[in-house]
Amino acid sequence: MTLAEKLLQEFQALPVDKQQQVVDFVEFLRNKQRKEIENMMDEIIADNKEAFVELAK
Repeated sequence: MTLAEKLLQEFQALPVDKQQQVVDFVEFLRNKQRKEIENMMDEIIADNKEAFVELAK
């Protein structure tokens, strides 16, 4: 059984209110990851601002 199959099996065994909590948690994790990537990109841009300005000329 794959991880996805196991997760789906466990998810389906939960009551609907607990399934919603799982969905909410997954959305929280995705948003957290997106924010971490955005922060990392902001740092890269800030650290390389001069180089980007030169490239834009």
